[in-house]
Amino acid sequence: MSVSRSRTSRRKASWIGFCVVVLATLSSVGGSGDVAGGQSLALSETDASPSLTPSAAPVSQGAAVTATPQYNSTAEGKCNLSNKAYKQALQTLATIAAYPPQHTPGLLDAQPNSIFAALFPNQQGPIASTIRIIYKLRQQSWVPRFLSIGLGRDGWAAGKKKEEELRGKAVKVVDLLEHAVDLGHMDALYKLAHISLFHLSPLLHNVTRAYEAYSTHAALTGNATSQSVLAFFHATGYNDIVDVDQAKALLYYTFAAHGGDQGAQMALGYRHWAGISVNDDCMHALEWYQMAAEQSMAKFLSGPPGGRTLLHTTTRLSDLDGGAYGPGASVASTGLNAHRPVIKAASARQAGETWEDVLEYYMFNADRGEIDFAYRLGKIFYQGSIYALPGGAASGAEGVGAIPRDYTRARAYFLRIARQIWPRDAPGVPTPPPKQEQKDDGTLSFAAASAGFLGRMYLRGEGVKQDAAMAKMWFERGAEHSEKECNNGLGIIWRDGLVDGKKDMKKALAYFGTAANFELAEAQVNVGKYQFQKGDLKLAAQFFESAIRHGSPFEPYYYLAEIHSAAAQNPASPPHHTQSSCSMAVSYYKLVAERGAWADDPVRDGEVRWKIGTERAKEDAMLRWWIASERGIETAQNNLAYILDQDKSILRLTRFAPSTPSNDTARLALTQWTRSAFQRNVDALVKVGDYYYHGLGASALAMWNLGWMYENGVGVPQDFHLAKRHYDLALETNSEAYLPVVLSLIKLHARSIWHTMMGGKNGLSFWSEEDSEPQKDPKTLDGAQEDHDGVITTQQTEDEYLETSDDSQWYKGKARDDHKRRIRAAEQQRLREEDDPIQWARDRRNAENERDSDFGPEDYFDGAIRGPGRRGEEAEADADDFAETMLLVALCLTVSVLMYARGRWFDRRRREEEERAARGAQPQNAGDAGGAFPPPGDPARDEWAVMR
Repeated sequence: MSVSRSRTSRRKASWIGFCVVVLATLSSVGGSGDVAGGQSLALSETDASPSLTPSAAPVSQGAAVTATPQYNSTAEGKCNLSNKAYKQALQTLATIAAYPPQHTPGLLDAQPNSIFAALFPNQQGPIASTIRIIYKLRQQSWVPRFLSIGLGRDGWAAGKKKEEELRGKAVKVVDLLEHAVDLGHMDALYKLAHISLFHLSPLLHNVTRAYEAYSTHAALTGNATSQSVLAFFHATGYNDIVDVDQAKALLYYTFAAHGGDQGAQMALGYRHWAGISVNDDCMHALEWYQMAAEQSMAKFLSGPPGGRTLLHTTTRLSDLDGGAYGPGASVASTGLNAHRPVIKAASARQAGETWEDVLEYYMFNADRGEIDFAYRLGKIFYQGSIYALPGGAASGAEGVGAIPRDYTRARAYFLRIARQIWPRDAPGVPTPPPKQEQKDDGTLSFAAASAGFLGRMYLRGEGVKQDAAMAKMWFERGAEHSEKECNNGLGIIWRDGLVDGKKDMKKALAYFGTAANFELAEAQVNVGKYQFQKGDLKLAAQFFESAIRHGSPFEPYYYLAEIHSAAAQNPASPPHHTQSSCSMAVSYYKLVAERGAWADDPVRDGEVRWKIGTERAKEDAMLRWWIASERGIETAQNNLAYILDQDKSILRLTRFAPSTPSNDTARLALTQWTRSAFQRNVDALVKVGDYYYHGLGASALAMWNLGWMYENGVGVPQDFHLAKRHYDLALETNSEAYLPVVLSLIKLHARSIWHTMMGGKNGLSFWSEEDSEPQKDPKTLDGAQEDHDGVITTQQTEDEYLETSDDSQWYKGKARDDHKRRIRAAEQQRLREEDDPIQWARDRRNAENERDSDFGPEDYFDGAIRGPGRRGEEAEADADDFAETMLLVALCLTVSVLMYARGRWFDRRRREEEERAARGAQPQNAGDAGGAFPPPGDPARDEWAVMR
């Protein structure tokens, strides 16, 4: 407070001096002028200091001083001055580059009249690729700064000057905002707090200033968002600005939630659901999550016909690495999960494939006239992602394959296909029937599907001017050929009366029913909504559940939550029914609130900043994920835990995760792993077990308390071995616990001796733990049974479980539901694999390569008769062939070595004979010793040299 008073007094003195100088100038010149309020307080960009602490600049440092309005002391004058200062601060802030765009602009984004578009109209070729690669390298974080500046537009000489300009602009922004705050501008106060906490420029980032500004703003205005941020500070102790105080956090969250902040409502719902600093209470959690979900649903319905476009799904960082334990060792990348789009995208990224490569391959084939490639390209540009979610055009897409959404290109590809069947747009004029060859080669089916997307774009005004009549024309064209999206679009038009204001619910239900019979999720939702409004909740629930099974990710969850919420809040319901209905309603409301975060989405904002790659951007991403973690979003909890994981940390050897494991960091990671495991993340559950096993993230007092509980049998069975283990872990966690741990161990051994003397079992031993523990058969696994023949058998494998399809008496309750859920997941995964754009493109490319290769008829015949059932036999045959080949190679090497040794031996013998012949040395009794063998020098001796 003293600092602000002194600053205010200095500003008043500066203003008084400023007025005196202006009056003196006016009296000498005899003129007057207007001033843009607040400019006298802004430091010039060249004289600005690196310090972010604002202060009133002397008059001599400013620009030319102009006259101050005569009403500057009135309330109206202060308001005008504060508004001008605030606007000027926003204009300066817009010139400070926070972070590069999500999508790196390249040749694909060239303007039609640019030089790149003129030189490279197809954006292909070696020169165009080289320019695109150079431009991308400039945006990479690992490129040295001097190279990125050299590749930039300004060159090396402007690098230092640009940094000085940015520093001056940052000081100017802070000074103008604080000046506007002094004049009573509350929006400037909130903006100052926001940029101080979230802006990516290190020159503007100041957590202490952010907390003070949020506190002042919340105290003066009662703003719900500011109170929610203060609650986060007190709940986490972020940056050690304040101590952790869950009571204050709960108080601020409550005020913010009643003020309408959706994030605070989600945080309170999650706390009551998980029992964080409060008793777990499903009904209280239901109340808060219902309020948050209603905001998301209202935002969805405020969009165009059919609702707002759904956001892309979020992505876990661990999934991009194959899971928390790596590919193949994590549940996230094994079994049915191995076919998820995020795992496939991770594999493609490791193989060096990029989305731009995929798009170039698709565009190359589409330009050749391949209709299927053109249709898939239209879907990709319409959804803004390589991977579309099942359920139709309204279900959205995966965030892992996100690309810039481009409705213009999508419309161009769809029109290219549709024009082959309908060459002109003439509403009411019949079109000639399609040719037979168009039906046979699939052109008609692709054209009908394209008509559905074109009608949807005209209906919602996506990339074109909204026109319900044109939408109806395209829908009717596709509906003639039984296209499900077209039938659903016609149902929306007749239900809402979008053409000439005519509503016909009977026609709408007929169209909805036709599309629903083709298993379109959005049509099933529309039929369910009609039954819900009629009051037939049982039939409505059946349609909503069917829509969920077919891929609808948003609307059916909300209406099912409404049904279960009404059942939970019904006083006549039995207690067990109330509890189950409440749990279902909370789960569905939670999903709706998290998926419908159009106004405030910290998870996806964190993903954008994490991709930037700079240290400040990653720090901001962690902050946003931490905020989302407090709201109960599992993806954010998993991301934060994976970053801080001491076992496999992405930020090792940085200030986020030092080389020496920190127990504080491990405790935060354990908290996030535990919360993620609570929401059924299996890898997180295993991580929690690892942390407890290694003693990471736990305090010495907690370990000592567990040891005391096992020693005395309080809350757990009495076990002296586990008690000793936890006492030892307490000492390993903190060396200062040496004395209490030693005293506890002495007492523990004394109690164990007395327990053994009194006839008790499983007491401690003074020998090693290995000698005292019972030995287990290493050949027998836990949970396995050994039959009489010595063969280890388990209960029922996963494959056998999946193959079992009968609803026997064993499948009851939750077991039967889990069984059906896994069967549905397997079926959905099979359908998703068939529609995988990456795998589909690979299959097409491989088929083309085989067709263009030099294989003969015999090779194709062998490939045709080689079925999937022979793969195991082929693998065994390949292994046998490899072993035989290696054996032959070894034998050949052995024979070669023996032949070489034999040749060397005979050469040595020959040289010795030649040396003796040269010296004329004749062996004694040579004739007798040689017998019938010719003596040396006789030509007949050569005829006996058989070995040579």
